[in-house]
Amino acid sequence: MHNKVVYHAMKAFSSFGLPTLRFNFRSVGLSEGVFDHGRGEQEDVRAALAWLETNLKLPILFAGFSFGSYVGLRACCGDARVKGLVALGLPAHAEGRDYTYGFLSQCTQSKLFISGDHDQYGPRPQLEEAFAAASEPKRLVLIEGAEHFFQGTAGSPAPKLKRMQEEIGRWLREKFSLK
Repeated sequence: MHNKVVYHAMKAFSSFGLPTLRFNFRSVGLSEGVFDHGRGEQEDVRAALAWLETNLKLPILFAGFSFGSYVGLRACCGDARVKGLVALGLPAHAEGRDYTYGFLSQCTQSKLFISGDHDQYGPRPQLEEAFAAASEPKRLVLIEGAEHFFQGTAGSPAPKLKRMQEEIGRWLREKFSLK
């Protein structure tokens, strides 16, 4: 929750006046519980959705980074409270885990996928395969010269976090008429 990608995504949503909630999954930081390979972590997302629904009573947009994007997509697809989904750095294979996205064919909410074109955990062929499986509406943005954490590559060393924020902003304006 404290990495640069999550922080910059939060700032992009906040710049539109949207309230944001960042949280750690079970066993991360000071959170209780034990890592559950994405199953229990979906319950963490659902608990956050319930809290947002109870306390804010607003339509919900979900954004997740890396493992959080995978878990969030699984938990939020089909949930009527969630109006849109942002997957940042969607993983295909990371730290010995493989991720599959066949469930996206049934996910009818608006979806934005943003990844670096040099993402070591979400190589372009696997990312494009997951994107192709997703139902409309959807958008895929590959940020040139960015790796998994939206930092630059040797050929394009400057960080790409601002570009990520711009794409989130463009999606919010186009899909949700936010200004």
